Amino acid sequence: MHFTSERHLDDGVREREFTLGEIPGIVWTPASASASATASAPVPLILLGHPPLGLGRMYPRLVARAKGAAAEGFASATIELPGSGDRPRRPALDQARAELRRVMEAGEPVSDEVVDALVLPLVEEAVPEWRAALDALLSLPEIDGPVGYSGGIISVGIRLAVVEPRIAAAGLFAGSLVPRVMFEEARQVTIPLHVLLQWDDEGNDRQAALNLFDAFGSEEKTLHANMGGHSGVPQHAGDAANRFFTRHLRAAAPSRTP
Repeated sequence: MHFTSERHLDDGVREREFTLGEIPGIVWTPASASASATASAPVPLILLGHPPLGLGRMYPRLVARAKGAAAEGFASATIELPGSGDRPRRPALDQARAELRRVMEAGEPVSDEVVDALVLPLVEEAVPEWRAALDALLSLPEIDGPVGYSGGIISVGIRLAVVEPRIAAAGLFAGSLVPRVMFEEARQVTIPLHVLLQWDDEGNDRQAALNLFDAFGSEEKTLHANMGGHSGVPQHAGDAANRFFTRHLRAAAPSRTP
């Protein structure tokens, strides 16, 4: 991990941009977190997922989420997804996105083949990158877990919840197309889940989202549904997600004695 910039936001949150190989990312730490590695300083971490629109476009939303996490005493971090932002293009992903736009504009049903081509290669590439980023982030003296995963492409969140034991809880956004194979993986998820569903999401199959929620194997899972479209998530929904992480990450945090 190589830090490329650092600044302090107006609420004391420390923001650092970094690169991990060719992968750009950003980490935010609250004012309460100290880099001195004292026993009481390290804070839990939330990984901030996002759609493949590029960190530049997503930054305003990401920094708002990071500030909300910092207010609860959490660090947060994100990385650029494969084929997004300034990362090398993935022609197959671009073709799948173009086909998705075509069928949606034509009012045609989205086939399983389009969904698989759009999502599965991204999951296969992005999840190992998130795990590598997690290795680097947890090596920082001011961050010591436990770890949550929040938002982004729900299939990425499902795979991470299955393969990454350091993730203790996940807040997922039921707003992306899900390959059928991911329903089988969802049955293997056992960590606490908070799933946000926009009831009138124009790009999401509501029944498929409900079926996916039913498939999750977690004993503790909550569906937080709100009226409105994809971009109409109310502020109180974010507050509820923060309370979810406070409840589970604080409970899972190891005790630290001076």
